[in-house]
Amino acid sequence: MEITTPIGSIWLDANEKGLTQVSFFSIDNHQTNQWTEQAAQELAAYFSGTLKEFTTPLSFEKGTVFQRKVWEALVDIPYGETRSYLDVAIAVNSAKAVRAIGQANRNNPIPIIVPCHRVIGKNGKLTGYMGETSGEGLSIKSYLLELENIR
Repeated sequence: MEITTPIGSIWLDANEKGLTQVSFFSIDNHQTNQWTEQAAQELAAYFSGTLKEFTTPLSFEKGTVFQRKVWEALVDIPYGETRSYLDVAIAVNSAKAVRAIGQANRNNPIPIIVPCHRVIGKNGKLTGYMGETSGEGLSIKSYLLELENIR
């Protein structure tokens, strides 16, 4: 399912258990079901500034055990707050795995709803988004943080 947002088109996919993917790029053979419909409504409310917490069920079909643990920890970062990569590493009991946290964020299949945009450098700087350290990825991350009143 494709939806239009202030940051451009976003594609959604789901299985019978929940949302499996949010993508900034077209998804081949995507499904539209109750979970993509719910996510589309919630994303519209999020971008209008009225939704602070997503309730669409998630279904991680890909990723290592470690990555899934990181993604689950990201969901616990409240709207309007950030955490450093080190904070997330500590939250998943892997304090020395800061770079691995970055890789898990890069591979997050459900961005925005699994808020990897809320993870920033220890020094407070934006370090990357969508696997990019500059350009459109950082522009999107910056927009999402501003939307949540994070400076």
